[in-house]
Formats: sequence, structure tokens, C-alpha cells
Amino acid sequence: MGKPTGFLEVERRENPWRPETERVRDFAAMHGALSESERMRQASRCMNCGVPYCQSDYGCPLHNLIPEWNDLLYRGNERDALGRLLKTSPFPEFTGRVCPAMCEKACMMAETDGASTNRDNELYLIEEGFRRGWICPRPPRQRTGRRIAIAGSGPAGLGAADRLNRLGHSVTVYERASLPGGLLMFGIPNMKLPKDIVARRIRLMEAEGIRFIAGQEASPDVTQGYDAVLLCGGARKPRPLAVPGSDMPGVHYAVDYLSAATEALLKGSAPAIDAKNRDVIVLGGGDTGNDCVGTALRQGCKSLVELELLKAPPERRSAGNPWPEWPRVLRTDYGQTEAANIFGADPRLFESTVTALHSDEYGRLCAATVSRVRRNDDGSIVPVAGSERTFSCGLLLIAAGFIGCDPYTAGAYSLSLTPRGTPDGMRGHNIRGNLFAAGDLRSGQSLVVRAIADGIAAANEADAYLKR
Repeated sequence: MGKPTGFLEVERRENPWRPETERVRDFAAMHGALSESERMRQASRCMNCGVPYCQSDYGCPLHNLIPEWNDLLYRGNERDALGRLLKTSPFPEFTGRVCPAMCEKACMMAETDGASTNRDNELYLIEEGFRRGWICPRPPRQRTGRRIAIAGSGPAGLGAADRLNRLGHSVTVYERASLPGGLLMFGIPNMKLPKDIVARRIRLMEAEGIRFIAGQEASPDVTQGYDAVLLCGGARKPRPLAVPGSDMPGVHYAVDYLSAATEALLKGSAPAIDAKNRDVIVLGGGDTGNDCVGTALRQGCKSLVELELLKAPPERRSAGNPWPEWPRVLRTDYGQTEAANIFGADPRLFESTVTALHSDEYGRLCAATVSRVRRNDDGSIVPVAGSERTFSCGLLLIAAGFIGCDPYTAGAYSLSLTPRGTPDGMRGHNIRGNLFAAGDLRSGQSLVVRAIADGIAAANEADAYLKR
């Protein structure tokens, strides 16, 4: 432990946000950075606990050696700190930006003095590594002669590809989109994860010997002949809105909307789905819904309402949700903060959903009826009679989550699916024979950091299979 009294002497400071009024004008990164000296001071707050919950299953799915690299960072030994970070985390530039930092919620100081700033420290180390030239291609010294195909280049696919390549296998990653990166490239907005950061990592992986083929569906015909195949295509089937008229112009799934926004940004063109001067309703209060809110604001929407089906959680941990578990508390994310700044109030309506859609004379969406809901004793959710309100709406974005892998993958690979849409009858990450699955496709919708960890675990199982 570098400084036993650090947590007593130094107050928690996160990377500063750009002002709301400034950052909603563009899709540039939302955060600034602290100085090197202040980052070292923040690292000094880590207590090097005897039982570090931050790197346990409560905290980090990658089991990062957080107290170790915090201590090295505090002492100014940044290169060794980066080395300890990279020992468990292949892509800190991603998790340092988009991870919800469960490690900080599980920190011993989370409930009192404020957790140590692990996510910001992690991001600082990897960006310093790139800036100083410490990050360079590390191809394996020899190859095994085994060829592996990976379907999908999102976090699980990249995690699996990185691990298998380091084990000496020849890896080819297929991506159906026009650019590799999957969710990281097209599902997360640029202001949250700049696309040049994703492209930088892809270039590095290519220099290490991994082959990426974009614009190509990884069908069984394409992957035939490989020694192992890993399906890492994510949970791509969105949960639909069971309301008449949900197929009319103006109603879109969040994944299509966010992808269109990123494609337009990369091409410098107008987005195929644009919120400019439109009344927007976002159905869904999770991370994807919040990203839709932030994107619609940057496109210049006229008004915005965000609907959350669940009840608003308490502002502090309840007695039934004690530390170090993930806190079920009311969180206000960047999109909601920006909407409140522009429109004067938090855009969320809790325990609410869309119950009717209305079209104009051209068949386009023009309004939506929103009702409050209640949960019956059997768990079903029903609208509350008399609670209806009608909102003007020219763009409805459905961000109600995902229910499994897309129908094409399930059909092409003859997958038997569970009610949640994940492959049934799996043994670990193995589906059958030389076919494996990882990430959201295997487990259902989750977090980027969990998908990376799952991709690495699947890679290890595939490696063991190849060594039999």
C-alpha cells in the first residue's frame, strides 16, 4: 500500500465532464482528463484491502489486479502499472470509457468516502501507454497451425480473438457490418466511445496477425473447414412493442437508430433516421435508452420523453441490497442530465409505457398514448385505467432490450434456443463439436466487460478442445 492515509487525505475526483450546453452540440468525447499529478493522488486513495472486493465476482468480471496497479500508479511507476492492468484486461480503452465500474461500487469506501477512481485510473494508464509508445503489436512467436473463425467483432469476439491469437492460433474474424467493432463501433455512440479508439485497437490486432473480414456473414459455408468456430454475434433480436401500428414510419428500434447515427457521423452525411425538429419518445430506461436520449439531443430534437416500465428505485441502497452488491439505486445518466438542462426536467416517466400509436393522413407516426402501469400478483404488467396521456411524437425509439440471437444465426447453425433466445443445452461455451458461443449470444444481454470476459473464457475452452 503506497500511502496508508491516502483515502483520508485526498477527496475523490473523477475526470471532468464537458458542460452540458457545450457537449450536446457535437458527438465529441464528453470528458476531459485530470493532470498526471492529480491522477497519482487519486490512485493513492486505494486502500489495498485485505479482501479486495473490487476484483472479486462482485466487482470486476475480468478480475483486474486493481490494488496492484493503483499502488504502482501512485508511486509513479506507470509502465509497470500498465503491465499489471494488461495482464487481465485486453481492452482498457473500452472498459475505461463504457464500463459501469462495478469495481467502484464494490470498493470498501463506496458507502462512505467515495470509491477509488479505478475506471479513470485504468483509462489514464492505457492512453498513456498509447501516447508513450508502450503499446505495440505483440504477435505470437510461433503458430499452432490451427485455424479459428469468429462470427462477430463486438466485445466478446474481440476478447476471444485476442486470446486465441496469443495462444498461437490463426484467427479470422467475420463481421456482417461494413466495419469491424460490432457493438463497440455501431451500438455505442461516438461521444461515449470515440470510433477512432475502436479503429486504433482493430489496427493493432491486425498487426498482431488477426484477420478481419467486414461485410461478410459468417455462414456455415464460410466457416466450413476451420478447426473451431466461435459464435459471438451478440443478442441482436430486439424486444418488440406489442402495440398496433408499431411498424408504421417513425417507429424504429434503438439499435437501428444508433447504428444510423454512427454511420452518418463516419461518412459525414445526414443520418438515415434523424431526430432533428421532431418530438421524440424513447421507450426504455436502460443504457441503450439513455444513449438514444443523448443522440436525439445532439441531432436537435424538438421535445423528448423517456419511458421506464419499472418503478423508480430508491436514491440510496435499500436494506435488501447491501454493499458490496451492485446498488439498485436511482441513477441519472449523461443523457437525462443533458435533457434536463435543455428542457428543464428529467425526461423519464417511470412505471409507464406506450399503449397506442396514432398516424397522420400519410400513415406516419404523429402521436403516442402513454399509460401508467401496475404489476399484478402474478407478475404481469397492465395499464392503469384512466392514466392515459397523449404526446405528440414523430419518432418513437424502442429500447426495450434484446431477447436473443438473431433468427439468421439460429437457423443457419441449427441452434435450439431457450425461451430467452440463447443456445440450449450448452456445456460451458460449447454448443456441439467444434462450435462454441460467447458473449450476449450465449448468456443474453449484458455488459461490455462481461462479454469480453466471456469471450476469453470461450477462447480457453476452444483451445482446450483443439489440444485434445
